Amino acid sequence: MPRKETVKRIIDGDTFTTDSRKNPIRLAGVDAPEKGERGAVKATNALKKLIQNKTVTVDTKARDVYGRSVANVSVGGKSVNRAMKNATKK
Repeated sequence: MPRKETVKRIIDGDTFTTDSRKNPIRLAGVDAPEKGERGAVKATNALKKLIQNKTVTVDTKARDVYGRSVANVSVGGKSVNRAMKNATKK
């Protein structure tokens, strides 16, 4: 069931925290560059611009081996996953 949550911190281009969860949330189907890799800063900044300090809708689809929710996320009715897939295309 989707939940509305406020984004607290952007970790990288596909992972962030909210004020109501202990573990981070990872965008389903998005593979942004990791810290230190080419394009990582651009991807992180793109995600910050989209959702930093905003209320998002989180629809968890799975959990990964690190305990993170893997989710479809939207803000203002627009898919954050789709936007970040486009922003991180190689």
